[in-house]
Amino acid sequence: MAISRRGFLKGVLCGGAVAMIGPSLLVPASADAADEIWKVSGSHWGAFRARIAGGMVMEVKPYDLDQNPTQMLEGIKGLIYSSSRIRYPMVRYEWLKNRDKANPATRGDNRFIRVTWDRALDLFYQELERIQTQYGPWALHAGQNGWRQTGQMHSCNNHMQRAVGLHGYYVRKVGDYSTGAGQVILPYVLGSTEVYAQGTSWPLIFENSDLIVLWANDPAKNLQVGWNCETHEGQGYLLQLRDKVADGSIKVISIDPVKTKTQNLLNCEHQYVNPQTDVALMLAIAHTLYREQRYDPTFIETYTLGFNEFLPYLMGEGEDKTEKSPEWAAPICGIDAEQIKGLARRMAEGRTQFMFGWGVQRQQHGEQPYWMGAVLAAMLGQIGLPGGGISYGHHYSSIGAPGSGASAPGAFPLNPDSDDERIHKNKDFKGYSSTIPVARWVDALLEPGKKVPFNGSTVTLPDIKMMVFSGCNPWHHQQDRNRMKRAFHTLETVVSIDYTWSATCRFSDIVLPACTQFERNDIDVYGSYSVRGVLAMKKLVDPLFQSRSDFHIMADLCRRFGRHKQYTRGMGEMAWVESLYEECRKANGEKFPMPPFAQFWEEGYVAFEGANPFVRHADFREDPEINPLGTPSGFIEIFSRKIASYQYDNCKGHPIWMEKAERSHGGPGSEKYPLWLQSCHPDMRLHSQMCESAPMRDKYAVQGREPVYLSAEDARRFGIKDGDLVRVFNDRGQLLAGAVISDNFPPGVVRIQEGAWYGPEGAEVGSLDTYGDPNTLSMDIGTSKLAQATSANTCLVSIEKFTGKPPEVTAFGGPDEVMPS
Repeated sequence: MAISRRGFLKGVLCGGAVAMIGPSLLVPASADAADEIWKVSGSHWGAFRARIAGGMVMEVKPYDLDQNPTQMLEGIKGLIYSSSRIRYPMVRYEWLKNRDKANPATRGDNRFIRVTWDRALDLFYQELERIQTQYGPWALHAGQNGWRQTGQMHSCNNHMQRAVGLHGYYVRKVGDYSTGAGQVILPYVLGSTEVYAQGTSWPLIFENSDLIVLWANDPAKNLQVGWNCETHEGQGYLLQLRDKVADGSIKVISIDPVKTKTQNLLNCEHQYVNPQTDVALMLAIAHTLYREQRYDPTFIETYTLGFNEFLPYLMGEGEDKTEKSPEWAAPICGIDAEQIKGLARRMAEGRTQFMFGWGVQRQQHGEQPYWMGAVLAAMLGQIGLPGGGISYGHHYSSIGAPGSGASAPGAFPLNPDSDDERIHKNKDFKGYSSTIPVARWVDALLEPGKKVPFNGSTVTLPDIKMMVFSGCNPWHHQQDRNRMKRAFHTLETVVSIDYTWSATCRFSDIVLPACTQFERNDIDVYGSYSVRGVLAMKKLVDPLFQSRSDFHIMADLCRRFGRHKQYTRGMGEMAWVESLYEECRKANGEKFPMPPFAQFWEEGYVAFEGANPFVRHADFREDPEINPLGTPSGFIEIFSRKIASYQYDNCKGHPIWMEKAERSHGGPGSEKYPLWLQSCHPDMRLHSQMCESAPMRDKYAVQGREPVYLSAEDARRFGIKDGDLVRVFNDRGQLLAGAVISDNFPPGVVRIQEGAWYGPEGAEVGSLDTYGDPNTLSMDIGTSKLAQATSANTCLVSIEKFTGKPPEVTAFGGPDEVMPS
């Protein structure tokens, strides 16, 4: 029987069998090579040109201005066309039958029913209404966020929070997982969060530094990605630094338990230190600087406060009566005492620039290494000088590239334009806190009403009944998966808006398919800190399957309670994109001339000329009275009276060494679990983004699993060969991974990069993770009572070769679709 292609597609789409056909059948019949076109867009991995043919992305090439592109651009096609794409609105089977009375043990069983968009959004709205009226704003948490897709207009968290905020109030979060401890402690010490601040420009570092100390810092790995569209200028500066190391004009020391990608790139010196013992090493260096009179007393007297209160602890005259000498530190940190003294002397010989990474503060007592690092920099007396002092961000988004000074485009508004626009105006949180530390929401689910000390105040954890996630994946960035499973059993409703079936979506009740950033129009700043220009992010292809933009989704949600006009301000997608561009154009004026929007959109890019060298803390050094820091005293606070007044037992008034709950190399717990698990930022994805891209995953996966890196000595000890499938485990969980033996890792240290997708064998607590998510094993405790941040890197494990038939990987692909009964 003859049937037209149009009629066939119409029947397929109406019949719900679109999943049975590939994207190639959803393009015009006339599409062929003659339809090819190149389009420009941007991403966390950099700007690029994409070749489009037949309505599909065929090829991706780095943008011409990017001199150091990352290979992760090769994963973009695999991201768009991933088998893990969310194709339709879906609702969890058990929840749809019983709603808030659903059996909690079924959450995560991966059984979903496909519904229409109208049905899904009706359910979303009904649950928002039920929670606000049956409970109140304290029962709704919509404050999570993360590394959303790039683009200023389509920032998913802004869209979700504006829409939900127009309905009513809700619980928010404070802080983030990346720098949770650092961004709380550093305002007390240096007067700002520092971690996201522009750092001293690389050209000035090259001109003035004698020694660069990379402390737990791997910029060659981390500078591949950026918060906005990444320029990769930082990678270019690393290549220049490599040349300076080679010719001897700058010395670089990488202090780290492992040989990092950066250390191998630079071919610089590596100083091993036992995991989690950095503070002990720093104290011993400070002891040598003081004992040998190699510190700068004038700087200490002029620019700091509290050195005399810190000194008794350092010299063994405090309560513990223990002198923090190199001899004391040596057995703790695994470095010979004379070697520690040599490090201190080298740091004091010339201009020394400290560059700290973020992983070192993601451990128990993570506030301490950042605080103690600032103390060392202050003792050397070089804070505020070009090529000296301390930085906490030179590994992030090309910080250190001199900025143009131009204004960047703003974003779609995060909040309602006024509180009067909200449908539900109830702000009574019944004594619960309306804002909680970002990493303590699982505590709230398990222990609602518990009072938690935080940053000088007390947080009362709310009794959360519903959570909304948009474009973020807390089942990647939160610790202890099995504890999370127990916590999710307490929730009545979970809604996720995303483009891919992450574990967060699998443990949700209502799942809404957002399109990727490559299926919509937007603009972005090119260079998060350098602001090299503004980039047009042109839609490459139409939204796949039934996915929609966050703007479209949330406008339709708001229509259900009569706030869509307030949400959109009466503008569509391109009107918003144009308005953000024109506001940026107005802000830049004649200093940085920009063409009208139509011309910009046609050309795809506008560049900002100029580069302004910058020295971190230079104004403060020039005149600390006219340019005080944001600390209570205006000076660098080596001792903080304010923190001391909190009387926390795990964060005193000055930096101290504290033993960890778990520590390898003879520390607590190491007899049972002898290996320290380092779960650092990955090398070939952005956190969990792009783990679903099969072409990228194939570059590093071992037997289809996430790699676990270990030393040859540990491999022999545990009877493991390169390429073996292994079980990594502790009392908190177990996972499968593929063994990679590498001489970059010392005995007692293994690495599984965070962001590996969680794929348990089943929904039950304790089930084996089939792919290799390190947070199956990590510890969910706060860094201290001050920051309550994540302690992911306080984690011990053991390892064994896996025998028997391995289970199938369950982390990728879609859910088990259940047909309505």
